[in-house]
Parts: sequence; C-alpha cells; structure tokens
Amino acid sequence: MVLDNFRIDGQVAVVTGATKGIGRGIAQALAEAGADIAVVSRNPDKGIQEAILSLGKRYLHHAADLTDRNQTRKVPLMILKEMGDINILVNNSGIIRRAPVAEYSEEDWDATLEIDLTAAFILSQACGQIMLKKGKGKIINIASVLAFQGGMNVVAYSSAKHGLVGLTKAFANDWAGKGVNVNAIAPSFFVTEMTSALRNDLRRSGSITARTPAGRWGDPEDIAGAAVYLASAASDLVHGAVLPADGGWLGW
Repeated sequence: MVLDNFRIDGQVAVVTGATKGIGRGIAQALAEAGADIAVVSRNPDKGIQEAILSLGKRYLHHAADLTDRNQTRKVPLMILKEMGDINILVNNSGIIRRAPVAEYSEEDWDATLEIDLTAAFILSQACGQIMLKKGKGKIINIASVLAFQGGMNVVAYSSAKHGLVGLTKAFANDWAGKGVNVNAIAPSFFVTEMTSALRNDLRRSGSITARTPAGRWGDPEDIAGAAVYLASAASDLVHGAVLPADGGWLGW
C-alpha cells in the first residue's frame, strides 16, 4: 500500500532545534510516523520529550550550542552511541539577527552563518558518512523563501539560506547514487518565536498576510507532511529538491 511508504518505524531521526517552532512540529510528526527522536538544542524541553514518549518512541536530548563548531562536531558520534543509529537528519536550527546592511556587524554575520549554514554542513557530512555505510539515509535542510529573495534587514540569514540550498544540491549530486537523499524545505512566514518581532509589527504582519496567496501565516503543523514525505521511502527518487511550504508566496 502506498501509505506504508510514508512510515519510518524503527528509524532514528535527529532534529536540531526541535524544542520549539518548526523543529518541534517536525520532531512530533516524525515520531507519529514511527521514528525515534534525538533532539539537538542548547536546553531540554519537557513538553517535546513527553510528546515523543507518549507515542511510545525513544527520545534523547543532546545539549549542544551549534554556534560552537567544536560542539557541533561531537553531535553525530554522541547520538550514534546513545541511539545506535542515525537514519534521518533534519537541519532545522537557525538564528536570525536583524539590522540594515550598512550597520550589520561581523559578529552577527559570523554567528548566523555558523549555525544556519556551517553547522548544517558539518552535521550533514558526518551523519551522511554513517548513512553511506548502509547505503541509505535521508537529510532534510530547513531553508526559507529567503533562499530565493534578499529580504529586509536580514543579510546574514538570507545569505545563509541561499547557501543552504546550494549545499543541498551539492550533497545530493554526490550522494544520490549512493542511497542517501538530500533535500530541503523552504518555509515562508510561520508563527514561531523567531518571527515574533514581525508579528508584533502590525504593518509588516498585515503586509505579509496580504501578500501570501493563502492569506495566512504558517503554523508548525503545516510543515509536518513535507517532512515526513522527505524522510520516508515515498521520496526515494527525490534528490536535491527544495519544497516550498509557503502558502503560495514564491508563486506570487
């Protein structure tokens, strides 16, 4: 049955930044589809832990600050040791720091690029090597519609997301013939902690809603189906794709 291809029972999914927002929605969805979950974030969260365990799935929280490259490098082996395998990687962690281009600091640039792009490279490379040994695995990068646009006052974030799409395609080209799928999802404007400043700006929030053909902001649950699809056997012939979850934003 075709729906069986969307099941990921018994697999181990690593989701970075999964204690809130889009990452949390993805972790919950992957667990509902059958996966055990390893969350990578700075601080644990009892809510997502209880949600995963209530589904009868194993749960691990690995504390790491992905702006620290030395901590990032240690993540895959520590999770492999605790969970026994890594079948799925979701590079979701990210930060956004806003300032006009002329005033943007090198400190904010470096921090944003480190977690939004470099951490994804390090984790994809290391987890991918584990997957390559088995000839099977799924890597999903959470990009953004700003991978296709410049945005306003978010030069580092937009640059990192453009780079993440390039990374997705480059990894996919290398690994498509070796059983490892590398794809990305490009969300638009979602109701998360990261977008709270925009949502509190009634003028900007209203303009975003008006420009979105669907007429609303996304909720973390809106990305769940795309994540399960790209994590499952249903997407075995999909490589280097960037799937928008944007309410029609990019088509406008």
